[in-house]
Amino acid sequence: MSRLLSTSKKPAPRSKSSAAPAKKKPGAAKGRAKADRPAARAANVVRVSVERGAAAAGLTSAGLQKRAERMLDVLDLSGVELSVALVGDETIRQLNAEWRKKDKPTDVLSFPMLDDASALATSNGDPGARMIGDVIISTPTATRQAKERRATLADEIGVLLSHGVLHLFGFDHESDDDEREMNAYAGVLAAAAVSRLPMRLKLVPVRR
Repeated sequence: MSRLLSTSKKPAPRSKSSAAPAKKKPGAAKGRAKADRPAARAANVVRVSVERGAAAAGLTSAGLQKRAERMLDVLDLSGVELSVALVGDETIRQLNAEWRKKDKPTDVLSFPMLDDASALATSNGDPGARMIGDVIISTPTATRQAKERRATLADEIGVLLSHGVLHLFGFDHESDDDEREMNAYAGVLAAAAVSRLPMRLKLVPVRR
């Protein structure tokens, strides 16, 4: 798998006790239930775009959107917006050359929209949907890597999506230790995206 790198710049334009309870008067119980009711979580928004010819076999746009929404939920985020795009090798090559000065295709690029990555971890409860960034995945490159790993294309894209999302939090892999840490988090996040079990994953952006 090629190394996954992010950039702080964004592309332009930019196309989730067993004891019995004491009996209480119905009126009091009703009032307390209303008082104790937690505030409603703001909905996350995930927008998926697929370039012509870059559709992923075995993974629909709705399926990709669901995985991304699940990742945002596992990260305990609310009121945020994420853009995910599936593109061809030529498009991601052009972006890679423009933003990273590397004139070759790569598997995934992340474009954070927030200057302070720690703000992502405190976005819960903020009104409105805040754009956290774009994750752009090359379907042809993902297809080749899936074959090398003997994985399904859907699962490979899920792994790349989890990597891309983590880059929005400031995760990177400039050292072997960083790469091991990031891969561990990405594996958990990718697995959680297809699990029905309730999960929460707390991330603390690394500051160097």
